[in-house]
Amino acid sequence: MIAKRERGKMERKLIASLTQACEEAKPMLTGFTWLTHTVDYQRFPESLVVTWVFDTNANLTTALKSGARQKIDDLTAQALADAGVNVDSLSRHVDLDSEEACQRTHAGDWDARLRQKSVKH
Repeated sequence: MIAKRERGKMERKLIASLTQACEEAKPMLTGFTWLTHTVDYQRFPESLVVTWVFDTNANLTTALKSGARQKIDDLTAQALADAGVNVDSLSRHVDLDSEEACQRTHAGDWDARLRQKSVKH
């Protein structure tokens, strides 16, 4: 758990470091469009999930087949380290998704989709 007064500071660090990871990934990963994170600071850092979003399921699948998961994990690990966040198992904190899947199951409502996913983590 993180103290309430430290939440804003941590959030700014996370945003800055994840933005850097996102910008680095865009030219490397075909179809990758953006990333975001969700966190419940009452259960920090266990609840932190970084979601990497591709435009289509096909581009996500192609990226995974070409070994992009390691690059995504490396970029996420570096971003978390830069923000001063230590996690036990990185794979539990990284999620991959697509705009296409969100459109199909949540009518493009990313807030609803991410809320639903955060319950599972």
